[in-house]
Amino acid sequence: MNFHPNDVVRRARVTVFIGAAIMLVLMVAFFRTQIMRYRQWVLQAEGNRLREVPVPSPRGTIYDRNGKVIAENVVGYTVSVLAQTEDSLRGTLGRLASKVPLSPTQLDLAVRRFRRAPNRPTMIFSDASFRVVSVLEEHRVDFPSLIVQSGPKRYYPHGSAVVPFVGYTGEITEAELAEPRYAQYRGGQIVGKLGLEKEYEAVLHGREGSRFVEVDARGRVVREEGAQERKPTQADSLQTNIDLDLQLYTASLFGDSLMGGAVAMDPTTGAVLALYSAPSYDPNEFIGGVSFAYYDSLRNNPKRPLYNKAVQGSYPPGSTWKLATAILALQEDVITTDARMPQQCNGFYYFGDRAWACWEKAGHGNLTLVEAIAQSCNVYFYQLGLKLGLSRLVVGGVQLGFARKTDIDLPEETRSRFPERLQYFNERYGPRGWTTGAAALNMAIGQGDNAQTVINMARFYSALATDGMAARPTIVKRRPERTRIMNLTAEQLTDLRGAMAGVTAAGGTAASAALSGTVLAGKTGSAQTAALVPGKKAVCDDAWFVGFAPADDPRIVVSVVLECGGHGYLAARLASEIVGKYLGVKPVSRILTEGND
Repeated sequence: MNFHPNDVVRRARVTVFIGAAIMLVLMVAFFRTQIMRYRQWVLQAEGNRLREVPVPSPRGTIYDRNGKVIAENVVGYTVSVLAQTEDSLRGTLGRLASKVPLSPTQLDLAVRRFRRAPNRPTMIFSDASFRVVSVLEEHRVDFPSLIVQSGPKRYYPHGSAVVPFVGYTGEITEAELAEPRYAQYRGGQIVGKLGLEKEYEAVLHGREGSRFVEVDARGRVVREEGAQERKPTQADSLQTNIDLDLQLYTASLFGDSLMGGAVAMDPTTGAVLALYSAPSYDPNEFIGGVSFAYYDSLRNNPKRPLYNKAVQGSYPPGSTWKLATAILALQEDVITTDARMPQQCNGFYYFGDRAWACWEKAGHGNLTLVEAIAQSCNVYFYQLGLKLGLSRLVVGGVQLGFARKTDIDLPEETRSRFPERLQYFNERYGPRGWTTGAAALNMAIGQGDNAQTVINMARFYSALATDGMAARPTIVKRRPERTRIMNLTAEQLTDLRGAMAGVTAAGGTAASAALSGTVLAGKTGSAQTAALVPGKKAVCDDAWFVGFAPADDPRIVVSVVLECGGHGYLAARLASEIVGKYLGVKPVSRILTEGND
Protein backbone atom coordinates (compact mmCIF):
# COMPACT_ATOMS: atom_id res chain seq x y z
CA MET A 1 0.00 0.00 0.00
CA ASN A 2 1.48 3.31 -1.12
CA PHE A 3 1.26 6.50 1.01
CA HIS A 4 1.59 9.99 -0.22
CA PRO A 5 4.82 11.56 1.00
CA ASN A 6 2.84 14.20 2.94
CA ASP A 7 0.93 11.46 4.81
CA VAL A 8 4.17 9.81 5.80
CA VAL A 9 5.53 13.09 7.17
CA ARG A 10 2.29 13.84 9.02
CA ARG A 11 2.16 10.40 10.61
CA ALA A 12 5.77 10.62 11.63
CA ARG A 13 5.10 13.94 13.35
CA VAL A 14 2.13 12.44 15.23
CA THR A 15 4.23 9.48 16.34
CA VAL A 16 7.00 11.76 17.56
CA PHE A 17 4.47 13.93 19.43
CA ILE A 18 2.86 10.92 21.11
CA GLY A 19 6.25 9.48 22.06
CA ALA A 20 7.34 12.85 23.44
CA ALA A 21 4.12 13.13 25.47
CA ILE A 22 4.59 9.64 26.89
CA MET A 23 8.18 10.42 27.80
CA LEU A 24 7.09 13.68 29.41
CA VAL A 25 4.46 11.89 31.48
CA LEU A 26 6.96 9.25 32.54
CA MET A 27 9.54 11.89 33.43
CA VAL A 28 7.00 13.78 35.56
CA ALA A 29 5.96 10.53 37.27
CA PHE A 30 9.58 9.59 37.90
CA PHE A 31 10.28 13.08 39.23
CA ARG A 32 7.36 12.93 41.62
CA THR A 33 8.27 9.43 42.77
CA GLN A 34 12.02 9.85 43.07
CA ILE A 35 12.29 13.50 44.03
CA MET A 36 9.07 14.92 45.43
CA ARG A 37 7.79 11.76 47.20
CA TYR A 38 11.18 10.33 48.03
CA ARG A 39 10.76 10.55 51.77
CA GLN A 40 7.31 8.93 51.68
CA TRP A 41 8.50 5.89 49.72
CA VAL A 42 11.65 5.57 51.77
CA LEU A 43 9.52 5.67 54.92
CA GLN A 44 7.19 3.03 53.52
CA ALA A 45 10.10 0.84 52.58
CA GLU A 46 11.61 1.30 56.03
CA GLY A 47 8.20 0.53 57.52
CA ASN A 48 8.17 -2.77 55.68
CA ARG A 49 11.70 -3.50 56.82
CA LEU A 50 11.54 -2.10 60.36
CA ARG A 51 8.87 -2.87 62.95
CA GLU A 52 8.25 -0.70 66.00
CA VAL A 53 8.51 -2.40 69.38
CA PRO A 54 7.06 -0.37 72.29
CA VAL A 55 9.31 0.17 75.31
CA PRO A 56 7.16 0.62 78.46
CA SER A 57 7.93 3.51 80.74
CA PRO A 58 8.57 2.99 84.46
CA ARG A 59 5.60 4.08 86.58
CA GLY A 60 6.15 6.73 89.20
CA THR A 61 7.33 5.55 92.59
CA ILE A 62 4.89 5.99 95.48
CA TYR A 63 6.34 7.04 98.85
CA ASP A 64 4.99 7.44 102.36
CA ARG A 65 5.23 10.72 104.29
CA ASN A 66 8.81 9.87 105.39
CA GLY A 67 10.13 8.82 101.98
CA LYS A 68 9.70 5.06 102.45
CA VAL A 69 8.74 3.12 99.32
CA ILE A 70 5.16 1.90 98.99
CA ALA A 71 5.19 1.03 95.27
CA GLU A 72 8.22 0.76 92.98
CA ASN A 73 9.47 -0.87 89.77
CA VAL A 74 11.64 -3.95 89.40
CA VAL A 75 12.98 -5.70 86.31
CA GLY A 76 10.51 -7.98 84.58
CA TYR A 77 10.36 -9.81 81.24
CA THR A 78 7.80 -9.64 78.46
CA VAL A 79 7.46 -12.00 75.50
CA SER A 80 5.83 -10.80 72.29
CA VAL A 81 5.32 -12.07 68.74
CA LEU A 82 5.56 -10.10 65.48
CA ALA A 83 2.68 -11.63 63.55
CA GLN A 84 1.64 -10.73 59.99
CA THR A 85 -1.82 -12.29 60.27
CA GLU A 86 -4.04 -13.87 62.87
CA ASP A 87 -3.42 -17.27 61.31
CA SER A 88 0.35 -16.86 61.58
CA LEU A 89 -0.09 -15.81 65.21
CA ARG A 90 -2.13 -18.91 65.98
CA GLY A 91 0.51 -21.06 64.32
CA THR A 92 3.28 -19.52 66.41
CA LEU A 93 1.22 -19.91 69.59
CA GLY A 94 0.64 -23.56 68.81
CA ARG A 95 4.36 -24.18 68.45
CA LEU A 96 5.12 -22.13 71.59
CA ALA A 97 2.69 -24.24 73.60
CA SER A 98 4.91 -27.27 72.97
CA LYS A 99 7.84 -25.53 74.68
CA VAL A 100 6.28 -23.53 77.55
CA PRO A 101 2.93 -23.76 79.37
CA LEU A 102 0.21 -21.72 77.66
CA SER A 103 -3.33 -21.84 79.03
CA PRO A 104 -6.42 -21.44 76.82
CA THR A 105 -7.02 -18.10 78.54
CA GLN A 106 -3.56 -16.86 77.55
CA LEU A 107 -4.05 -18.02 73.96
CA ASP A 108 -7.41 -16.27 73.70
CA LEU A 109 -6.03 -13.10 75.26
CA ALA A 110 -3.13 -13.01 72.78
CA VAL A 111 -5.53 -13.27 69.82
CA ARG A 112 -7.66 -10.44 71.21
CA ARG A 113 -4.55 -8.31 71.69
CA PHE A 114 -3.62 -8.85 68.04
CA ARG A 115 -7.08 -7.81 66.89
CA ARG A 116 -6.91 -4.62 68.98
CA ALA A 117 -3.47 -3.62 67.66
CA PRO A 118 -2.38 -5.69 64.62
CA ASN A 119 0.53 -3.33 63.87
CA ARG A 120 2.10 -3.76 67.31
CA PRO A 121 3.91 -6.81 68.65
CA THR A 122 1.38 -9.13 70.28
CA MET A 123 2.21 -9.75 73.91
CA ILE A 124 2.11 -13.38 75.02
CA PHE A 125 3.61 -13.09 78.50
CA SER A 126 3.40 -9.73 80.24
CA ASP A 127 5.35 -11.01 83.25
CA ALA A 128 7.36 -14.01 82.11
CA SER A 129 9.33 -15.98 84.66
CA PHE A 130 13.07 -16.41 84.26
CA ARG A 131 12.53 -20.11 83.55
CA VAL A 132 10.17 -19.35 80.65
CA VAL A 133 12.59 -16.78 79.23
CA SER A 134 15.45 -19.27 79.48
CA VAL A 135 13.51 -21.96 77.60
CA LEU A 136 12.52 -19.54 74.84
CA GLU A 137 16.06 -18.22 74.45
CA GLU A 138 17.28 -21.80 74.00
CA HIS A 139 14.80 -22.26 71.12
CA ARG A 140 15.17 -18.77 69.69
CA VAL A 141 16.09 -20.11 66.25
CA ASP A 142 12.73 -21.92 66.12
CA PHE A 143 10.82 -18.70 66.79
CA PRO A 144 12.35 -15.93 64.65
CA SER A 145 9.33 -13.62 65.15
CA LEU A 146 9.68 -13.74 68.94
CA ILE A 147 10.72 -10.65 70.93
CA VAL A 148 11.91 -11.09 74.50
CA GLN A 149 12.72 -7.88 76.35
CA SER A 150 13.24 -6.72 79.90
CA GLY A 151 11.27 -3.82 81.28
CA PRO A 152 9.89 -2.27 84.46
CA LYS A 153 7.43 -4.34 86.47
CA ARG A 154 5.31 -2.90 89.29
CA TYR A 155 6.16 -4.23 92.73
CA TYR A 156 4.64 -3.59 96.15
CA PRO A 157 7.20 -4.49 98.86
CA HIS A 158 4.54 -4.61 101.57
CA GLY A 159 1.88 -6.35 99.50
CA SER A 160 -1.40 -6.96 101.29
CA ALA A 161 -0.70 -4.35 103.97
CA VAL A 162 -0.95 -1.45 101.50
CA VAL A 163 -3.36 -2.65 98.79
CA PRO A 164 -6.46 -1.10 100.47
CA PHE A 165 -5.26 2.34 99.45
CA VAL A 166 -2.55 1.84 96.79
CA GLY A 167 -4.51 -0.60 94.56
CA TYR A 168 -2.70 -2.37 91.73
CA THR A 169 -2.01 -2.16 87.97
CA GLY A 170 -2.97 -4.27 84.99
CA GLU A 171 -3.21 -4.28 81.20
CA ILE A 172 -5.69 -1.82 79.76
CA THR A 173 -8.95 -3.44 78.65
CA GLU A 174 -11.04 -2.86 75.56
CA ALA A 175 -13.70 -1.11 77.67
CA GLU A 176 -11.09 1.25 79.15
CA LEU A 177 -9.67 2.05 75.70
CA ALA A 178 -13.14 3.33 74.76
CA GLU A 179 -13.16 5.81 77.68
CA PRO A 180 -12.17 9.46 76.95
CA ARG A 181 -9.60 9.49 79.77
CA TYR A 182 -7.63 6.78 77.93
CA ALA A 183 -7.87 8.37 74.48
CA GLN A 184 -4.07 8.56 74.14
CA TYR A 185 -3.48 4.97 75.27
CA ARG A 186 -2.91 1.92 73.09
CA GLY A 187 -3.60 -1.75 73.59
CA GLY A 188 -1.11 -3.60 75.75
CA GLN A 189 -0.24 -0.64 77.97
CA ILE A 190 -0.39 -0.86 81.77
CA VAL A 191 -2.81 1.29 83.77
CA GLY A 192 -3.91 1.64 87.37
CA LYS A 193 -6.89 -0.53 88.27
CA LEU A 194 -7.68 0.47 91.86
CA GLY A 195 -6.65 2.88 94.59
CA LEU A 196 -3.95 5.49 94.10
CA GLU A 197 -2.73 3.68 90.98
CA LYS A 198 -6.05 4.47 89.29
CA GLU A 199 -6.80 7.83 90.92
CA TYR A 200 -3.40 9.27 89.95
CA GLU A 201 -2.93 7.41 86.66
CA ALA A 202 -2.16 10.67 84.81
CA VAL A 203 0.74 11.35 87.21
CA LEU A 204 2.10 7.81 87.49
CA HIS A 205 1.90 6.66 83.85
CA GLY A 206 4.92 8.24 82.16
CA ARG A 207 5.54 8.22 78.36
CA GLU A 208 6.12 5.04 76.41
CA GLY A 209 9.29 4.74 74.31
CA SER A 210 9.97 2.61 71.25
CA ARG A 211 12.69 0.78 69.35
CA PHE A 212 12.80 -0.78 65.89
CA VAL A 213 13.77 -4.27 64.84
CA GLU A 214 14.59 -5.33 61.29
CA VAL A 215 12.33 -8.00 59.79
CA ASP A 216 12.20 -9.88 56.49
CA ALA A 217 9.22 -10.16 54.13
CA ARG A 218 7.69 -12.88 56.32
CA GLY A 219 7.87 -10.81 59.49
CA ARG A 220 10.78 -12.72 61.00
CA VAL A 221 13.26 -10.73 63.09
CA VAL A 222 16.62 -10.66 61.35
CA ARG A 223 18.39 -7.99 63.38
CA GLU A 224 17.74 -6.20 66.67
CA GLU A 225 21.00 -4.40 67.38
CA GLY A 226 21.81 -0.99 65.98
CA ALA A 227 18.19 0.04 65.46
CA GLN A 228 16.88 3.49 66.31
CA GLU A 229 15.41 3.94 69.78
CA ARG A 230 13.24 6.52 71.57
CA LYS A 231 13.79 6.18 75.28
CA PRO A 232 10.74 6.07 77.58
CA THR A 233 10.14 8.87 80.05
CA GLN A 234 9.75 7.93 83.72
CA ALA A 235 6.67 9.32 85.41
CA ASP A 236 6.74 11.65 88.40
CA SER A 237 6.79 10.15 91.87
CA LEU A 238 3.91 10.49 94.32
CA GLN A 239 4.32 11.33 98.00
CA THR A 240 1.51 10.35 100.33
CA ASN A 241 0.45 11.25 103.86
CA ILE A 242 0.63 7.58 104.85
CA ASP A 243 2.83 6.67 107.80
CA LEU A 244 4.10 3.30 106.55
CA ASP A 245 5.15 2.10 110.00
CA LEU A 246 1.67 2.86 111.34
CA GLN A 247 0.07 1.22 108.28
CA LEU A 248 2.04 -1.99 108.78
CA TYR A 249 1.27 -2.01 112.48
CA THR A 250 -2.44 -1.53 111.82
CA ALA A 251 -2.42 -4.44 109.36
CA SER A 252 -0.68 -6.65 111.91
CA LEU A 253 -3.38 -5.92 114.53
CA PHE A 254 -6.10 -7.40 112.32
CA GLY A 255 -4.07 -10.54 111.69
CA ASP A 256 -5.72 -13.39 109.83
CA SER A 257 -8.95 -13.61 111.81
CA LEU A 258 -10.51 -10.16 112.19
CA MET A 259 -12.74 -8.59 109.55
CA GLY A 260 -13.31 -4.87 109.27
CA GLY A 261 -11.67 -1.57 108.48
CA ALA A 262 -9.60 1.13 110.15
CA VAL A 263 -8.67 4.70 109.29
CA ALA A 264 -6.23 6.98 111.10
CA MET A 265 -5.92 10.64 110.11
CA ASP A 266 -4.71 14.02 111.26
CA PRO A 267 -7.83 15.91 112.45
CA THR A 268 -6.52 19.35 111.51
CA THR A 269 -5.36 18.61 107.94
CA GLY A 270 -7.24 15.45 106.95
CA ALA A 271 -3.96 13.71 106.12
CA VAL A 272 -4.68 9.96 106.15
CA LEU A 273 -1.98 8.26 108.20
CA ALA A 274 -3.23 4.69 107.76
CA LEU A 275 -6.11 3.01 105.94
CA TYR A 276 -6.65 -0.73 106.12
CA SER A 277 -9.32 -3.28 105.20
CA ALA A 278 -9.29 -6.86 106.50
CA PRO A 279 -8.89 -9.42 105.19
CA SER A 280 -6.63 -8.19 102.43
CA TYR A 281 -4.85 -9.71 99.42
CA ASP A 282 -1.52 -9.49 97.61
CA PRO A 283 -1.54 -6.92 94.77
CA ASN A 284 1.65 -8.46 93.34
CA GLU A 285 -0.46 -11.44 92.22
CA PHE A 286 -2.26 -9.12 89.79
CA ILE A 287 0.89 -7.89 88.05
CA GLY A 288 1.15 -9.40 84.60
CA GLY A 289 -2.34 -10.88 84.86
CA VAL A 290 -3.88 -12.58 87.87
CA SER A 291 -4.36 -16.34 87.72
CA PHE A 292 -7.92 -17.59 87.57
CA ALA A 293 -7.39 -19.80 90.63
CA TYR A 294 -6.16 -16.92 92.81
CA TYR A 295 -8.85 -14.47 91.69
CA ASP A 296 -11.55 -17.10 92.11
CA SER A 297 -10.36 -17.78 95.66
CA LEU A 298 -10.73 -14.07 96.46
CA ARG A 299 -14.08 -13.68 94.73
CA ASN A 300 -15.60 -16.68 96.53
CA ASN A 301 -14.12 -15.89 99.93
CA PRO A 302 -17.07 -15.18 102.28
CA LYS A 303 -14.93 -12.63 104.12
CA ARG A 304 -14.92 -10.49 100.94
CA PRO A 305 -11.24 -9.46 100.72
CA LEU A 306 -11.91 -7.59 97.44
CA TYR A 307 -14.42 -5.34 99.26
CA ASN A 308 -12.69 -2.32 100.80
CA LYS A 309 -14.33 -2.12 104.21
CA ALA A 310 -12.73 1.23 105.07
CA VAL A 311 -14.21 3.23 102.18
CA GLN A 312 -16.88 0.97 100.67
CA GLY A 313 -18.43 -0.82 103.63
CA SER A 314 -21.48 0.87 105.18
CA TYR A 315 -22.35 -0.12 108.74
CA PRO A 316 -24.98 1.10 111.22
CA PRO A 317 -22.85 3.42 113.40
CA GLY A 318 -24.57 2.49 116.66
CA SER A 319 -23.65 4.57 119.68
CA THR A 320 -20.82 6.37 117.86
CA TRP A 321 -23.68 8.37 116.30
CA LYS A 322 -24.95 9.54 119.70
CA LEU A 323 -22.47 12.41 119.46
CA ALA A 324 -24.36 13.61 116.39
CA THR A 325 -27.65 13.48 118.32
CA ALA A 326 -26.03 15.44 121.15
CA ILE A 327 -24.60 18.06 118.80
CA LEU A 328 -27.93 18.63 117.06
CA ALA A 329 -29.71 18.99 120.41
CA LEU A 330 -27.12 21.50 121.66
CA GLN A 331 -27.27 23.52 118.44
CA GLU A 332 -31.08 23.66 118.64
CA ASP A 333 -30.95 24.66 122.33
CA VAL A 334 -33.03 21.59 123.19
CA ILE A 335 -30.71 20.75 126.11
CA THR A 336 -27.49 21.76 127.81
CA THR A 337 -24.56 19.50 128.62
CA ASP A 338 -25.72 19.15 132.25
CA ALA A 339 -29.39 18.51 131.38
CA ARG A 340 -31.21 15.40 132.62
CA MET A 341 -34.11 13.57 131.01
CA PRO A 342 -37.61 13.31 132.55
CA GLN A 343 -37.31 9.54 132.95
CA GLN A 344 -34.18 8.07 134.48
CA CYS A 345 -32.70 4.90 132.99
CA ASN A 346 -33.85 1.70 134.66
CA GLY A 347 -33.02 -0.55 131.72
CA PHE A 348 -36.04 0.23 129.50
CA TYR A 349 -37.93 3.09 127.95
CA TYR A 350 -41.57 2.49 127.16
CA PHE A 351 -42.89 4.10 124.01
CA GLY A 352 -46.16 3.06 122.42
CA ASP A 353 -46.73 -0.64 122.98
CA ARG A 354 -43.05 -1.53 123.10
CA ALA A 355 -40.26 -1.48 125.67
CA TRP A 356 -37.08 -0.01 124.12
CA ALA A 357 -34.09 -1.54 125.88
CA CYS A 358 -30.86 -0.05 127.12
CA TRP A 359 -27.74 -2.17 126.80
CA GLU A 360 -27.35 -1.97 130.58
CA LYS A 361 -30.26 -4.08 131.84
CA ALA A 362 -29.85 -2.79 135.41
CA GLY A 363 -30.14 0.80 134.17
CA HIS A 364 -27.87 3.83 134.50
CA GLY A 365 -30.03 5.98 136.74
CA ASN A 366 -30.47 9.73 136.39
CA LEU A 367 -27.72 11.07 134.09
CA THR A 368 -26.60 14.33 132.53
CA LEU A 369 -25.74 14.49 128.82
CA VAL A 370 -22.02 14.23 129.59
CA GLU A 371 -22.61 11.16 131.77
CA ALA A 372 -24.97 9.62 129.21
CA ILE A 373 -22.27 9.86 126.54
CA ALA A 374 -19.60 8.35 128.80
CA GLN A 375 -21.88 5.45 129.78
CA SER A 376 -23.64 5.23 126.38
CA CYS A 377 -27.11 5.26 127.90
CA ASN A 378 -29.76 4.38 125.31
CA VAL A 379 -32.70 5.51 127.45
CA TYR A 380 -31.27 9.02 127.70
CA PHE A 381 -30.84 9.26 123.95
CA TYR A 382 -34.28 7.77 123.22
CA GLN A 383 -35.80 10.71 125.04
CA LEU A 384 -33.39 13.17 123.47
CA GLY A 385 -34.32 11.88 120.00
CA LEU A 386 -38.01 12.43 120.72
CA LYS A 387 -37.30 15.96 121.98
CA LEU A 388 -35.46 16.76 118.75
CA GLY A 389 -37.97 15.04 116.48
CA LEU A 390 -37.33 13.04 113.35
CA SER A 391 -37.32 16.05 111.02
CA ARG A 392 -34.49 17.80 112.85
CA LEU A 393 -32.56 14.55 113.15
CA VAL A 394 -32.75 14.01 109.38
CA VAL A 395 -31.99 17.59 108.36
CA GLY A 396 -29.23 17.88 110.96
CA GLY A 397 -27.67 14.59 109.91
CA VAL A 398 -27.49 15.77 106.31
CA GLN A 399 -25.85 19.03 107.43
CA LEU A 400 -23.27 17.03 109.40
CA GLY A 401 -22.35 15.19 106.17
CA PHE A 402 -23.80 11.75 106.86
CA ALA A 403 -25.52 11.50 103.47
CA ARG A 404 -22.52 12.07 101.23
CA LYS A 405 -19.03 10.92 100.38
CA THR A 406 -15.97 12.38 102.07
CA ASP A 407 -14.31 12.88 98.65
CA ILE A 408 -11.18 11.07 99.76
CA ASP A 409 -8.80 10.67 96.81
CA LEU A 410 -9.69 7.02 96.17
CA PRO A 411 -11.98 6.01 93.28
CA GLU A 412 -13.70 3.21 95.23
CA GLU A 413 -15.41 5.32 97.92
CA THR A 414 -19.15 4.75 98.28
CA ARG A 415 -21.69 7.16 99.74
CA SER A 416 -22.91 6.55 103.25
CA ARG A 417 -26.60 5.62 103.53
CA PHE A 418 -28.72 8.21 105.31
CA PRO A 419 -32.24 9.60 104.57
CA GLU A 420 -31.97 13.00 102.92
CA ARG A 421 -35.63 13.90 103.57
CA LEU A 422 -38.67 12.56 105.41
CA GLN A 423 -40.21 11.40 102.14
CA TYR A 424 -37.56 8.67 102.16
CA PHE A 425 -39.51 6.74 104.81
CA ASN A 426 -42.74 6.84 102.80
CA GLU A 427 -40.92 5.69 99.68
CA ARG A 428 -39.26 2.78 101.46
CA TYR A 429 -41.93 1.60 103.91
CA GLY A 430 -45.16 3.08 102.58
CA PRO A 431 -47.25 5.73 104.43
CA ARG A 432 -48.48 3.19 107.01
CA GLY A 433 -45.32 1.15 107.40
CA TRP A 434 -43.53 3.46 109.81
CA THR A 435 -44.02 6.06 112.55
CA THR A 436 -42.03 9.20 113.23
CA GLY A 437 -41.58 8.23 116.89
CA ALA A 438 -40.08 4.81 116.24
CA ALA A 439 -37.87 6.20 113.46
CA ALA A 440 -36.61 8.96 115.79
CA LEU A 441 -35.87 6.46 118.58
CA ASN A 442 -33.81 4.27 116.24
CA MET A 443 -31.97 7.17 114.64
CA ALA A 444 -31.10 8.76 117.99
CA ILE A 445 -28.93 5.75 118.91
CA GLY A 446 -27.42 5.16 115.44
CA GLN A 447 -29.69 2.35 114.30
CA GLY A 448 -32.39 2.16 111.65
CA ASP A 449 -31.90 3.82 108.27
CA ASN A 450 -28.35 4.94 108.88
CA ALA A 451 -25.22 3.18 107.62
CA GLN A 452 -21.86 4.96 107.62
CA THR A 453 -18.45 4.25 106.17
CA VAL A 454 -15.40 4.04 108.41
CA ILE A 455 -13.81 6.99 106.62
CA ASN A 456 -16.92 9.18 107.01
CA MET A 457 -17.01 8.62 110.76
CA ALA A 458 -13.34 9.64 110.93
CA ARG A 459 -14.21 12.83 109.02
CA PHE A 460 -17.09 13.61 111.43
CA TYR A 461 -14.96 13.11 114.54
CA SER A 462 -12.23 15.33 113.10
CA ALA A 463 -14.68 18.23 113.62
CA LEU A 464 -15.25 17.18 117.24
CA ALA A 465 -11.50 16.98 117.76
CA THR A 466 -10.90 20.53 116.51
CA ASP A 467 -13.19 23.55 116.27
CA GLY A 468 -16.26 22.13 114.55
CA MET A 469 -14.67 22.06 111.10
CA ALA A 470 -14.39 18.68 109.37
CA ALA A 471 -11.26 17.92 107.36
CA ARG A 472 -11.44 16.32 103.93
CA PRO A 473 -9.46 13.04 104.11
CA THR A 474 -6.52 12.97 101.69
CA ILE A 475 -3.96 10.25 101.05
CA VAL A 476 -1.67 12.22 98.73
CA LYS A 477 -0.15 15.42 100.05
CA ARG A 478 -2.21 18.45 99.09
CA ARG A 479 -3.54 21.67 100.54
CA PRO A 480 -5.88 20.92 103.49
CA GLU A 481 -9.61 21.49 103.00
CA ARG A 482 -11.84 22.03 106.02
CA THR A 483 -15.58 22.69 106.20
CA ARG A 484 -17.61 23.88 109.17
CA ILE A 485 -20.32 21.31 109.91
CA MET A 486 -21.30 22.21 113.49
CA ASN A 487 -21.80 25.42 115.44
CA LEU A 488 -20.98 24.83 119.07
CA THR A 489 -19.34 27.09 121.60
CA ALA A 490 -15.84 26.34 122.81
CA GLU A 491 -17.32 25.39 126.18
CA GLN A 492 -19.76 22.92 124.61
CA LEU A 493 -16.98 21.28 122.57
CA THR A 494 -14.84 21.00 125.70
CA ASP A 495 -17.72 19.35 127.58
CA LEU A 496 -18.28 16.84 124.77
CA ARG A 497 -14.59 15.97 124.64
CA GLY A 498 -14.65 15.51 128.38
CA ALA A 499 -17.59 13.15 128.01
CA MET A 500 -15.70 11.14 125.36
CA ALA A 501 -12.65 11.04 127.62
CA GLY A 502 -14.91 9.41 130.20
CA VAL A 503 -15.51 6.52 127.78
CA THR A 504 -11.95 5.25 128.33
CA ALA A 505 -11.77 6.29 131.99
CA ALA A 506 -12.57 3.98 134.88
CA GLY A 507 -16.23 3.01 134.67
CA GLY A 508 -16.51 3.96 130.98
CA THR A 509 -17.61 1.57 128.25
CA ALA A 510 -14.03 1.24 126.97
CA ALA A 511 -11.96 1.58 130.13
CA SER A 512 -9.74 -1.28 128.93
CA ALA A 513 -8.61 0.92 126.00
CA ALA A 514 -7.06 3.62 128.19
CA LEU A 515 -3.57 4.83 127.28
CA SER A 516 -0.66 5.50 129.59
CA GLY A 517 0.49 9.09 129.62
CA THR A 518 -2.28 10.51 127.43
CA VAL A 519 -6.08 10.56 127.30
CA LEU A 520 -7.92 8.80 124.49
CA ALA A 521 -11.34 10.37 123.91
CA GLY A 522 -13.93 8.60 121.81
CA LYS A 523 -17.12 6.59 121.62
CA THR A 524 -17.84 2.90 121.38
CA GLY A 525 -20.70 1.44 119.40
CA SER A 526 -22.36 -1.92 118.88
CA ALA A 527 -24.80 -2.08 115.99
CA GLN A 528 -26.93 -5.04 115.01
CA THR A 529 -26.46 -6.27 111.46
CA ALA A 530 -26.98 -9.35 109.30
CA ALA A 531 -23.98 -11.70 109.35
CA LEU A 532 -22.48 -12.72 106.01
CA VAL A 533 -19.85 -15.15 107.28
CA PRO A 534 -20.55 -18.88 107.61
CA GLY A 535 -20.42 -20.03 111.19
CA LYS A 536 -21.73 -16.75 112.55
CA LYS A 537 -25.24 -16.13 113.81
CA ALA A 538 -27.83 -14.89 111.32
CA VAL A 539 -27.73 -11.56 113.19
CA CYS A 540 -24.66 -10.22 114.95
CA ASP A 541 -23.25 -6.95 116.26
CA ASP A 542 -20.59 -4.90 114.50
CA ALA A 543 -18.15 -3.31 116.94
CA TRP A 544 -17.30 0.38 116.50
CA PHE A 545 -14.91 2.83 118.06
CA VAL A 546 -14.14 6.35 116.87
CA GLY A 547 -11.91 8.64 118.87
CA PHE A 548 -8.93 10.95 119.08
CA ALA A 549 -5.91 11.71 121.25
CA PRO A 550 -4.58 13.51 123.14
CA ALA A 551 -8.04 14.65 124.24
CA ASP A 552 -6.93 18.22 125.01
CA ASP A 553 -4.84 18.66 121.83
CA PRO A 554 -5.78 15.95 119.29
CA ARG A 555 -3.10 14.83 116.83
CA ILE A 556 -4.76 11.71 115.51
CA VAL A 557 -8.33 10.52 114.86
CA VAL A 558 -8.98 6.78 114.55
CA SER A 559 -12.11 5.07 113.24
CA VAL A 560 -12.41 1.28 113.55
CA VAL A 561 -15.16 -1.21 112.76
CA LEU A 562 -15.00 -4.97 113.36
CA GLU A 563 -17.58 -6.98 111.46
CA CYS A 564 -19.49 -9.20 113.91
CA GLY A 565 -17.01 -8.00 116.54
CA GLY A 566 -19.59 -7.84 119.33
CA HIS A 567 -19.08 -5.11 121.91
CA GLY A 568 -17.47 -1.80 120.97
CA TYR A 569 -14.71 -2.11 123.55
CA LEU A 570 -13.02 -4.68 121.28
CA ALA A 571 -12.75 -2.09 118.51
CA ALA A 572 -11.63 0.45 121.13
CA ARG A 573 -8.71 -1.76 122.15
CA LEU A 574 -7.56 -2.03 118.55
CA ALA A 575 -7.91 1.75 118.10
CA SER A 576 -5.97 2.28 121.32
CA GLU A 577 -3.07 0.25 119.92
CA ILE A 578 -3.05 2.33 116.72
CA VAL A 579 -3.10 5.63 118.62
CA GLY A 580 -0.45 4.39 121.04
CA LYS A 581 1.84 3.39 118.18
CA TYR A 582 1.55 6.82 116.58
CA LEU A 583 1.98 8.83 119.78
CA GLY A 584 4.66 6.57 121.23
CA VAL A 585 2.69 5.48 124.30
CA LYS A 586 1.31 2.12 125.43
CA PRO A 587 -2.21 0.97 126.31
CA VAL A 588 -2.58 0.55 130.08
CA SER A 589 -3.87 -3.02 129.61
CA ARG A 590 -0.69 -4.02 127.79
CA ILE A 591 1.50 -2.44 130.47
CA LEU A 592 -0.35 -4.44 133.13
CA THR A 593 -0.04 -7.63 131.09
CA GLU A 594 3.68 -7.12 130.47
CA GLY A 595 4.13 -6.35 134.16
CA ASN A 596 2.38 -9.57 135.14
CA ASP A 597 4.53 -11.50 132.73
